[in-house]
Amino acid sequence: MNVMMLLEMASAAFPERVAFTDSSDGSSLTYGQLFSAAGRRAASLRQSGANRMAMLDVTSVATPLGLFSSAWAGLPYVPLNYRLTDPEIEALLARVTPAYLVTDAARHGRLGGLADIAAATRHHFLDDTLHPEDHADEWSMDPDEIAVLLFTSGTTGAPKAAVLRHRHLVSYILGSVEFAGADEAEAALVSVPPYHVAGIAAILSSVYSGRRVVQLPSFSAEAWLDVARRERVTSAFLVPTMLARIVEALEGRRTADLPALASVSYGGGRMPLSVIERAMALFPDTDFTNAYGLTETSSTITVLGPEEHRAAASSADPAVRRRLASAGVPLPGVEIQIRDDMGRVLGPNERGEIYVRGEQVSGEYEGRGRVTDTEGWFPTRDAGSMDESGYLFLEGRADDVIVRGGENLSPGEIEDVLLEHPAVRDAAVVGIPDEQWGEGVAAAIVAKPGQSVTGGELQEWVKARMRSSRVPQRVVFFDELPYNETGKLLRRVVREWLGTDQGA
Repeated sequence: MNVMMLLEMASAAFPERVAFTDSSDGSSLTYGQLFSAAGRRAASLRQSGANRMAMLDVTSVATPLGLFSSAWAGLPYVPLNYRLTDPEIEALLARVTPAYLVTDAARHGRLGGLADIAAATRHHFLDDTLHPEDHADEWSMDPDEIAVLLFTSGTTGAPKAAVLRHRHLVSYILGSVEFAGADEAEAALVSVPPYHVAGIAAILSSVYSGRRVVQLPSFSAEAWLDVARRERVTSAFLVPTMLARIVEALEGRRTADLPALASVSYGGGRMPLSVIERAMALFPDTDFTNAYGLTETSSTITVLGPEEHRAAASSADPAVRRRLASAGVPLPGVEIQIRDDMGRVLGPNERGEIYVRGEQVSGEYEGRGRVTDTEGWFPTRDAGSMDESGYLFLEGRADDVIVRGGENLSPGEIEDVLLEHPAVRDAAVVGIPDEQWGEGVAAAIVAKPGQSVTGGELQEWVKARMRSSRVPQRVVFFDELPYNETGKLLRRVVREWLGTDQGA
């Protein structure tokens, strides 16, 4: 079991079909070309003496080539965050040496001289003439070999290297994707960073289904809309902040005018109800799917499918309509529990920490081993609840829940109400120290351009729609809220801001 077998099957089934296209320069690889090129790069990797292959670059056709050639060579693939500083990157590289590094020309000059680094520019890596003509020998089929090492963001400490073995990734693909299920005309637009687990999953799932991938190296709402129209994109994956920016860019329009776009999947964070409702109105002929997962679970573990989206959006039953803001139900082979601080399994609609178990779940970090319990359950550190029908509702990170006077408050629920205000573009709710209640509620707000609203008005807005304990006692306005490169809100930074005099 090796991820290379996914490409081998696709290459044998449709070798002439285009597999990947870089929208920035028009370069592309067919499935046959990708398979052959991976074999030649695998030979180069083995000759280099490296133990890992590191990719430090924006998305390009070199990205899938790096993933598959490292799998063929039997080396872990290590995509690195190109937005980090050189010292941060050097610290990560020191943890994976000896390594074969593919990067841009500028960083090649700065990092190529590091000890135990065999560096190549993207241009060098893509040039067939610079690699052996013969493919490497057969790849290993040991399912327990490491396929990918993904570094976490490190926002609360030193980045951890999550271990994804071949069996985890292949199990996820076989359990969620139909082989050769895509028509030749289908095209998936991928704009998530290549060092995000969603980027890895997009490569593997698209290859196994036979779908052409259109790569967008640098996301902006305008660029995304342009590429989607030009390439007649039929499917796309977005993080919630990306979809919010696209909705914002379409302000004033009745529809997005993307008739070819049959499906959009989103995940990587909590989706505000107001954003998905507006998106469904702008893309009336598009199927929406919410996919929740983590790096440590090899991507998606729960799905809210298109029919569930439509049923929830059209329902007059509040309990059913609420599911539009859910992460859906577990995939086959995936089990989920909600537990309290003592480890006890909670019942429906009780908030606690999300635990997950299944064949695709790694729950392992290099140098630390597995963090699953004796029965294989992985603590996600995400907070949430499940309703009576098994729909999962995310409440942010477990540490983000606000405990006010012994009552657990969900920041996401308050944010949803704030985002319904016509003058609010973005909102983040966090807990702040409160002498009387232990924690109080504070809100960081970004107003829409040309719109005006006061803190008092927003407090009254929340009070009219929620219990008084949910009303922010402090409201501060900012030009933008802090997100990391994968669209996750940096609540730690928001807490720091609200403890200072920053803001408008």
